[in-house]
Amino acid sequence: MNILIIGSKGFIGSHAYDYFLSNNHTVFGVDVMVDYTEKNYTQIDSTNADFQEIFSSQKYDVCINCSGAASVPDSIVHPLRDFELNVNNVYKILDAIRKFQPNCKFINLSSAAVYGNPEKLPVHENDALNPVSPYGEHKKMAEKIVASFYTYFQISAISVRLFSVYGPRLKKQLFWDLSQKMQANNDEILIYGTGNESRDFLYVVDVVKIIDQLIQKINFHGQAINVASGTETTIKDVVALFAKTYNWNGIIKFSQQTRKGDPLNWRADISAIQSLNYIPTFTLQQGLQAYIEWLNEKI
Repeated sequence: MNILIIGSKGFIGSHAYDYFLSNNHTVFGVDVMVDYTEKNYTQIDSTNADFQEIFSSQKYDVCINCSGAASVPDSIVHPLRDFELNVNNVYKILDAIRKFQPNCKFINLSSAAVYGNPEKLPVHENDALNPVSPYGEHKKMAEKIVASFYTYFQISAISVRLFSVYGPRLKKQLFWDLSQKMQANNDEILIYGTGNESRDFLYVVDVVKIIDQLIQKINFHGQAINVASGTETTIKDVVALFAKTYNWNGIIKFSQQTRKGDPLNWRADISAIQSLNYIPTFTLQQGLQAYIEWLNEKI
């Protein structure tokens, strides 16, 4: 297959690029970074991307959109930027597909942030969407756009609601912040929150494998699909596991203050991906070990 990955230089996009290339697909990358050597790569303007040129010049079987802003705090400070990257660009990509490649399957990376603080766990795709940040609201808008292009133009499209994805090449969020604080201070570190918040963690390689299964096995009817492990882990437990795996023996304290836009507890209903007979290949312990090995290579 010819697979186009928009955001191919980013965290998930780069893993998707490597995975599909290693599985004998022809992979095309698109991103805002300069690269004069990579084959089948197109640089786009971060503020005014021309997706019509991309889709009019080459045939693709699948387009995976891994681009966009991915920061809740930044969406609060710069909501218009977040809207442009997470909503407007999705519309522009789908409109280019409609015009030039109506048979191209489209996968948009959404987020569990669309749920906000769920009324019950595990949270199912049909549960209410109540975002608590501009980022979550914009991901919700993008999902509606994806569904509308299937409804009105029969474009084969889906949204995948990613929960807490982690792994090598991720230079932000909890585990990256922990590593930076542990490197800087051997005695004591402070972390936002109470420690009782919880997340549903999934290793990045498993995310890409699930996307591959979705491409092969499901009908693209504009629907949204949870992509997660289905396991709820408290922040205090995962921080302790990270510290142990990192061989760090200092004291961990929590600020007892929650950050604006951050939900409290997440665990996904993963019936949809379980129906594909998919089994994650990395436990949380194994995933953290792989992430820490990558961190150590960078030191």
